[in-house]
Amino acid sequence: MQPLIDNARTFGQRPEEFAGHADGQSPEVLFITCSDSRVVPALITGARPGQLFELRTAGNIVPPYASERPSGETATVEYAVEVLGVGDIVVCGHSHCGAVGALVRGDDLTAVPAVRDWLAHAADEPEPCDPADPTVAGAVQHHVLAQLLRLRSYPCVEKRLADGRLRLHGWYYEVHTGLVRAHRADADTFETL
Repeated sequence: MQPLIDNARTFGQRPEEFAGHADGQSPEVLFITCSDSRVVPALITGARPGQLFELRTAGNIVPPYASERPSGETATVEYAVEVLGVGDIVVCGHSHCGAVGALVRGDDLTAVPAVRDWLAHAADEPEPCDPADPTVAGAVQHHVLAQLLRLRSYPCVEKRLADGRLRLHGWYYEVHTGLVRAHRADADTFETL
């Protein structure tokens, strides 16, 4: 923890770099990814403060849209699309994902009931894969596409997709190599960016 504290102490000593942030934000992209500490959206994309609006959830899960029971995730998507007017949404899964791995393996999650119940929102069963494969690549990529499909059911997303003001992207990040693959709808494959 101490190195993080030390950095936080010196971080605010460059106020000229941050003064413009007081005027508001206008990010171009909503970046939905896993809470996993190895996935750092700004590092992966090279984004500067203000360029990405981030939504991080266990397993990069997009929960079902339910206006009568809104979740923080639903509110974040709606705010990004309707208020901030992002033009792109990226759903980025990653290799070695514990959440998708647990779903694929059928892990007993009774000791972590909140995690178990959250993973029930996965939208679709991950594609079967070799449970001995720690990357769970195929299952994660299938999971990313299921979350994109779920996003399409959000009224704000559906409306903006229909009028061409929004684009959806599926990405797969390899934590062990740094490689990023993007889904190509025409070929239905994930290919290196």
